Amino acid sequence: MTFSTPLTLCGPLRKPLQMLEEQTYDGHTSIHDDDMAEKLGFRAGPIEGPTHFSMFPPLLERIFGQEWYERGCLSAHYQNMVVEGEEVRAFAEIPPAGSNRTRVWAEKADGTPVLEASATIGPDHGETLLEARMAKLRPPEKLLILEDLHVGMKGKQDERVRMDPDQHMGDLYPFSLNQKLAKITETSPWYSDDSASPWGRAIIPLEMVSVLAEYTARSAGFPVKGPAVGLFADQEIRMIDGPLFVSEDYLIRREIAALSESRRTESYWVRTRIYDRDGKTLKAEMLLNHATLKHSYAGYQEQDAGNG
Repeated sequence: MTFSTPLTLCGPLRKPLQMLEEQTYDGHTSIHDDDMAEKLGFRAGPIEGPTHFSMFPPLLERIFGQEWYERGCLSAHYQNMVVEGEEVRAFAEIPPAGSNRTRVWAEKADGTPVLEASATIGPDHGETLLEARMAKLRPPEKLLILEDLHVGMKGKQDERVRMDPDQHMGDLYPFSLNQKLAKITETSPWYSDDSASPWGRAIIPLEMVSVLAEYTARSAGFPVKGPAVGLFADQEIRMIDGPLFVSEDYLIRREIAALSESRRTESYWVRTRIYDRDGKTLKAEMLLNHATLKHSYAGYQEQDAGNG
């Protein structure tokens, strides 16, 4: 007997941990600091969005196998913030046999949505969730914090990055890979043991691909006015020739993919391309919507009125 009943994989409830309390940029603490978050109207410093990405590989490996790590793409829209102590669970629809895409999402224990996402296997991903969202963006009417940016603007230089196990990942990510692995929600020997990995090398966890991609982000020199506080609103991590390896040299190139605004934010969408050390073979890409809070920029209302 064959049923058409849709089935869903469900992970266990997890309590992701906050590791960005000491994050700084533009000379001040970030939204992940409790005091700063409260000043901006949030009840506490939120856990960074890509932390939740770690809950999906166990589900997506079960659905797509090893290909997930080599050509998988998770394309997510963040819906509600999570603070330390709250429980979160990941879900993934089981797709029809032979399908290369499915829907995934995460919820708090009480059912509050945390993120929605598409999960696909390349090279032909079709339209991802964020590609669909970007296609619906309307050109911003007027930007102040981001007025010096334009779509197609490229970073000032190629950026060279790597992630060693005990390497401190800078002011934006004040911890190392090993420190993250001690607190990550889902651990695997593939993240730390070369001999356990099918590729003979320890691989960088999905959430830490975000850290690698943002490690040298300031070098891009995008002229964003500040100081102002931002957060991740949308994020897509795509493996093209993956996975990415621990202690491997990579080269990064960046480009502004879109600009948008809402009542509370001005957003710049950056496409970060991660190449091999020679800059010839594209290994992975990240699309990230940096949503900058208008009211965190000193005098925004006054300057906006003056420009009106």
